Amino acid sequence: MTPLFPSVVIDLMGTFVFALSGATLAVRKQLDIFGVLVLAVCVGVAGGITRDLLLGDVPPMALKDTRFLVAALAAGLVVFFASRAIEKLNKPVMLLDAAGLGLFAVSGCDKALEFGLTPLPSVLLGIVTAVGGGVLRDVLVAEVPRVLREDVYALAALLGGLAFVLGLKAGLPELLAMAIAVLLTFVVRVLSVYRGWQAPRAPGS
Repeated sequence: MTPLFPSVVIDLMGTFVFALSGATLAVRKQLDIFGVLVLAVCVGVAGGITRDLLLGDVPPMALKDTRFLVAALAAGLVVFFASRAIEKLNKPVMLLDAAGLGLFAVSGCDKALEFGLTPLPSVLLGIVTAVGGGVLRDVLVAEVPRVLREDVYALAALLGGLAFVLGLKAGLPELLAMAIAVLLTFVVRVLSVYRGWQAPRAPGS
């Protein structure tokens, strides 16, 4: 499959956004500039590196293409110097996390399809890509990862990956399918937080 919209662009966007979320949390935890940049880089590239290792694409793109490290470092610096403005947003970490979740769910799924995987494994790899950065971010600041304590997290990434695959199957242009999938993931994740949605549980549990 020859992508109409370079998946590397989605990857870079996801890296930048997730790095913003990592750096924002680092500032909240009162880390110094080195800690902020370390958390930004680790969170920004973790999902993509995990995806590439599972696909056998080594060295991972984040280590082959310096733009990824530059994007993550730039996000860290933006947050370090503009943290007050960012904190004025309502739930900034959650909003940035939701955006990164959607971007990486799509980029992970898209790259898996390009490597010849069938739709279901591609969607699953999209989930792994999407939650990887958030899991590392939470672990590094000694918090229980959101994927373990908030029901509609990986589920939002799953819906985004499915929407992307179904959009391609329906003949939508790749860019449009990506946009719909990212938006769906973002909206589901944000609404789940504000409305307290939970995944279905077994009857009687």
